Amino acid sequence: MQVTIEPDRCVGSGQCVMLAPAVFDQDDDGIVILLDERPTAELDGVRESVRVCPGRAIFSADTA
Repeated sequence: MQVTIEPDRCVGSGQCVMLAPAVFDQDDDGIVILLDERPTAELDGVRESVRVCPGRAIFSADTA
């Protein structure tokens, strides 16, 4: 899986951090930080983060 973010679109809800804390974090302003752009764990949490992100700031693509 390949994960990308657009921090400018982030609204700081923190759903991604709760769903996949090994992949996402937040800076002091609450904006998403990508910790692992090619995660091998918490894949369901990443997919759910993409689905529920209110700012549509997270993208993923399954890779072989």
